[in-house]
Amino acid sequence: MGSTLPAVAEELLKELRRVFQETAHDTFSFRLKFIFGPAAVPALDLVDHRSVTRVVSPSGRTAYQVLGTSGKLYTCYSSCHFCTCPAFGFTVLQKSESLLCKHILAVYLSQALGACQELTVSEEQLTNILLAEEEDEG
Repeated sequence: MGSTLPAVAEELLKELRRVFQETAHDTFSFRLKFIFGPAAVPALDLVDHRSVTRVVSPSGRTAYQVLGTSGKLYTCYSSCHFCTCPAFGFTVLQKSESLLCKHILAVYLSQALGACQELTVSEEQLTNILLAEEEDEG
Protein backbone atom coordinates (compact mmCIF):
# COMPACT_ATOMS: atom_id res chain seq x y z
CA MET A 1 0.00 0.00 0.00
CA GLY A 2 3.05 2.28 0.51
CA SER A 3 3.42 4.39 -2.63
CA THR A 4 0.16 3.22 -4.22
CA LEU A 5 -2.19 5.15 -1.94
CA PRO A 6 -0.81 8.62 -2.72
CA ALA A 7 -1.01 7.81 -6.45
CA VAL A 8 -4.61 6.62 -6.10
CA ALA A 9 -5.50 9.64 -3.96
CA GLU A 10 -3.85 11.94 -6.51
CA GLU A 11 -5.91 10.46 -9.36
CA LEU A 12 -9.10 10.68 -7.31
CA LEU A 13 -8.39 14.28 -6.42
CA LYS A 14 -7.72 15.20 -10.06
CA GLU A 15 -11.15 13.82 -10.86
CA LEU A 16 -12.63 15.59 -7.82
CA ARG A 17 -11.17 18.91 -9.00
CA ARG A 18 -12.97 18.47 -12.31
CA VAL A 19 -16.20 17.45 -10.56
CA PHE A 20 -15.92 20.37 -8.11
CA GLN A 21 -15.78 22.82 -11.01
CA GLU A 22 -18.76 21.21 -12.75
CA THR A 23 -21.18 20.33 -9.92
CA ALA A 24 -23.01 21.79 -6.98
CA HIS A 25 -21.08 21.81 -3.72
CA ASP A 26 -23.62 19.53 -1.99
CA THR A 27 -23.04 16.84 -4.61
CA PHE A 28 -19.29 17.31 -4.29
CA SER A 29 -19.46 16.89 -0.49
CA PHE A 30 -21.58 13.76 -0.84
CA ARG A 31 -19.09 12.21 -3.26
CA LEU A 32 -16.17 13.05 -0.99
CA LYS A 33 -17.92 11.51 1.99
CA PHE A 34 -18.69 8.37 -0.02
CA ILE A 35 -15.03 7.98 -1.08
CA PHE A 36 -13.17 9.12 2.05
CA GLY A 37 -15.69 8.42 4.81
CA PRO A 38 -15.99 10.44 8.01
CA ALA A 39 -12.78 12.44 7.40
CA ALA A 40 -14.31 14.18 4.36
CA VAL A 41 -16.49 16.83 6.00
CA PRO A 42 -13.94 17.91 8.65
CA ALA A 43 -11.25 18.02 5.94
CA LEU A 44 -13.42 20.26 3.77
CA ASP A 45 -13.97 22.48 6.80
CA LEU A 46 -10.18 22.81 7.23
CA VAL A 47 -9.84 23.73 3.54
CA ASP A 48 -12.68 26.26 3.80
CA HIS A 49 -10.94 27.90 6.76
CA ARG A 50 -7.66 28.05 4.78
CA SER A 51 -5.97 25.96 7.47
CA VAL A 52 -3.49 24.29 5.10
CA THR A 53 -0.10 25.88 4.46
CA ARG A 54 2.51 24.54 2.07
CA VAL A 55 5.93 25.22 3.60
CA VAL A 56 8.75 25.30 1.04
CA SER A 57 12.50 25.80 1.43
CA PRO A 58 14.85 27.20 -1.25
CA SER A 59 16.04 23.66 -2.07
CA GLY A 60 12.45 22.66 -2.85
CA ARG A 61 11.88 20.54 0.26
CA THR A 62 8.20 20.71 1.10
CA ALA A 63 6.01 19.95 4.08
CA TYR A 64 2.47 20.97 4.88
CA GLN A 65 1.20 22.41 8.11
CA VAL A 66 -2.46 22.09 8.99
CA LEU A 67 -4.05 24.07 11.78
CA GLY A 68 -6.39 21.53 13.35
CA THR A 69 -9.77 22.34 14.83
CA SER A 70 -8.18 22.03 18.29
CA GLY A 71 -5.79 24.88 17.44
CA LYS A 72 -2.78 22.56 17.26
CA LEU A 73 -0.51 22.68 14.22
CA TYR A 74 0.15 19.32 12.53
CA THR A 75 2.83 18.60 9.95
CA CYS A 76 1.81 16.48 6.96
CA TYR A 77 3.89 14.95 4.21
CA SER A 78 1.92 14.23 1.06
CA SER A 79 4.96 12.65 -0.59
CA CYS A 80 4.89 9.75 1.89
CA HIS A 81 1.27 10.07 3.05
CA PHE A 82 1.93 10.85 6.73
CA CYS A 83 0.51 13.18 9.38
CA THR A 84 1.80 13.86 12.88
CA CYS A 85 -1.67 13.92 14.49
CA PRO A 86 -2.68 11.24 17.03
CA ALA A 87 -5.64 10.15 14.87
CA PHE A 88 -3.31 9.22 12.01
CA GLY A 89 -1.07 7.23 14.34
CA PHE A 90 -3.96 5.38 15.95
CA THR A 91 -6.67 5.02 13.29
CA VAL A 92 -4.45 4.71 10.22
CA LEU A 93 -1.21 3.13 11.41
CA GLN A 94 -2.23 1.04 14.43
CA LYS A 95 -5.83 0.03 13.72
CA SER A 96 -5.84 0.26 9.89
CA GLU A 97 -9.43 1.50 10.15
CA SER A 98 -8.91 4.37 7.76
CA LEU A 99 -6.62 5.31 4.89
CA LEU A 100 -6.06 8.86 6.09
CA CYS A 101 -6.87 11.46 8.71
CA LYS A 102 -8.72 14.72 8.09
CA HIS A 103 -5.44 16.67 8.00
CA ILE A 104 -3.79 14.68 5.19
CA LEU A 105 -7.09 14.69 3.28
CA ALA A 106 -7.25 18.46 3.73
CA VAL A 107 -3.74 18.67 2.24
CA TYR A 108 -4.78 16.62 -0.79
CA LEU A 109 -8.00 18.62 -1.21
CA SER A 110 -6.29 21.99 -0.88
CA GLN A 111 -3.76 20.90 -3.52
CA ALA A 112 -6.53 19.74 -5.86
CA LEU A 113 -8.65 22.85 -5.33
CA GLY A 114 -5.79 25.36 -5.34
CA ALA A 115 -6.64 26.46 -1.80
CA CYS A 116 -3.22 26.04 -0.18
CA GLN A 117 -1.52 28.94 1.49
CA GLU A 118 2.20 29.24 0.68
CA LEU A 119 5.05 29.96 3.06
CA THR A 120 8.68 30.12 1.94
CA VAL A 121 11.18 29.49 4.72
CA SER A 122 14.93 29.03 4.96
CA GLU A 123 16.45 25.55 5.13
CA GLU A 124 17.13 26.11 8.83
CA GLN A 125 13.54 27.18 9.52
CA LEU A 126 12.16 24.09 7.77
CA THR A 127 14.56 21.89 9.74
CA ASN A 128 13.36 23.54 12.96
CA ILE A 129 9.72 22.89 11.98
CA LEU A 130 10.49 19.22 11.37
CA LEU A 131 12.56 18.88 14.55
CA ALA A 132 9.86 20.57 16.63
CA GLU A 133 7.49 17.76 15.60
CA GLU A 134 10.00 15.12 16.71
CA GLU A 135 10.44 16.86 20.08
CA ASP A 136 6.66 16.95 20.60
CA GLU A 137 6.50 13.20 19.98
CA GLY A 138 9.56 12.37 22.09
